Amino acid sequence: MKLEKLVTVFAENVAKQNSCIKEGNPSEGNKAAKKYIKAFKDLTAEFGDEGREALFQLLKNPDEGVRAMAAAFLLRFKTDEAKKVLTEISRGNGFAAFGAGETLKRWQEGAWSLDL
Repeated sequence: MKLEKLVTVFAENVAKQNSCIKEGNPSEGNKAAKKYIKAFKDLTAEFGDEGREALFQLLKNPDEGVRAMAAAFLLRFKTDEAKKVLTEISRGNGFAAFGAGETLKRWQEGAWSLDL
């Protein structure tokens, strides 16, 4: 799959999972999560740092849930930029703010385990 397509699959499925969570549909949300996790694994396996760099564009996505998830997956690769995005989102309200705050806590505790 092409680089751009994998980034799109990642973003679309993060947004879909968040929508499913709000609608109370965990089954569909879990399917979407599996798809964006697979897209990330494919990005890194097939393209390495070039794939991570492509995902970096999502830190400016208009959907804060997509921005937060991309930042979570990019913490090791683009630490300062990812932390800045997560900190900004964590100051808000709602699901993305909660998730961003928890991601930062796990990072600070050394318990973060994405993209090792």
